[in-house]
Order: sequence, then structure tokens, then C-alpha cells
Amino acid sequence: MKKIFYKGRFVFIPLMAAAFLSLISFIVMQLWNNLLPEILQVRTITFWQAMGLFVLCKILFGFGKPGGFGRGGFGMRAKMAERLEQMSSEERARFQEQFGDRMCRKRGRWGRADWPENELKTEADKNAQ
Repeated sequence: MKKIFYKGRFVFIPLMAAAFLSLISFIVMQLWNNLLPEILQVRTITFWQAMGLFVLCKILFGFGKPGGFGRGGFGMRAKMAERLEQMSSEERARFQEQFGDRMCRKRGRWGRADWPENELKTEADKNAQ
């Protein structure tokens, strides 16, 4: 069965890509034709114009990064785990201490200690004790 799939993938994968592009183009066309003529008083578009618009947007705005913004991407966690494994126990403890200080919610906005409001909080905390 593996041999059949490997031979058929040269036909199956392009067909699936074409089907996906057609589906997305149809959705773009329907959204455009049902929303924009009433909102912005523009003309309706055809399927092929919707496909061209979709492809143009992908070229101009990019195809996106794997993992998206703020998720670390695919290899970032593995690289970080590898770095932590290579550190000695003292280096790892120092890193965790520094990382904990940066992420501490008591320090204020983005973990920065140099914000003026953080200085006021620390003075208020000292007075409260």
C-alpha cells in the first residue's frame, strides 16, 4: 500500500492544493460579493478575480510563520531545551533566577524594574511592612 501512495502522491498532492485554492477563492468571492457591494458600493467579482485577489494578498502580506507570533515557532523549544541541557547546574540555576525575575508580576509592566511606577510600588511595599 505504501508503494501506491508514493506513486499517487505526485497526482494527489497537486489535486489537493488546487482544491484548497479553489475553496478559498470561492469563500473570498462569496464574502466580497455579499458584503462589500452594500458597504463600500463596489462591483461584484468573479471566481477568477477572487483567486487572483487571494494570491495577490498572499504575495503581499506573506504566508505566515509556523507557530505564529509569540508561540516560539517550531524549533525554538527544542533549541532552548538543548541549551539548558548543555548548561552546568550553576548556570541553569542562575538562568532560572534571572528568568524568574524578568517574568515576576510584582515588578510591573513587562518585568522592567526601571519604570517609575515600579519604584513607587517598591516604596509603598516597604512602607506597608
